[in-house]
Amino acid sequence: MMTIMRKTSANARAAAKDATHDRIVGVAARAIRRSGYAGTGVADIMKEAGLTHGAFYSHFPSREAMLAEAAAAACAESVANAAEVAASAPPDEALDAMLAAYLSKKHVEQLETGCPLAALGSETSRQAPEVRRIVTRHIKAAADLIARQSADWGQQSAHERALMTLSTMVGAVVLARAVDEPALSDSLRKAALKHLTSSGH
Repeated sequence: MMTIMRKTSANARAAAKDATHDRIVGVAARAIRRSGYAGTGVADIMKEAGLTHGAFYSHFPSREAMLAEAAAAACAESVANAAEVAASAPPDEALDAMLAAYLSKKHVEQLETGCPLAALGSETSRQAPEVRRIVTRHIKAAADLIARQSADWGQQSAHERALMTLSTMVGAVVLARAVDEPALSDSLRKAALKHLTSSGH
């Protein structure tokens, strides 16, 4: 009986630690998109997660390790959201639905829950190799998701078109967020959407 109780207690502690770890990663995933990698500090993340600074090292060996997990979580969330949009639309309208969601005013305004490529792209080249590897995998996954919506999926033409589409989508959101004129911001995303949806993918 004592062995069972000890195992139950140990399992409960492990589950609680996992939940805390996930909470820290979730907070960090939002923070890097809001403030950038350089603007995301351990103390602020732990405070926002409702934890002490000292508890950090029981979850991560370094700040870089936390940033890598945060990037992975942000990337996974972004692809999952896009896949959900695609799945909820008729097959021949899936890509247009994805484009409309990505190039929407709502996405432009939702910095900390939006696409990590648009929020962090220019910073990524200066990050640790593990962060760059995660982002590279995300770019490949996002391009593949786009290519899969094409009738010629599997062909080089579909892959190239997907890379162009992804580059245009991300670039449009980056610029739409950068300018201080709402009308220009709207024009940037709308122009990209019009071009991508009228190009026949």
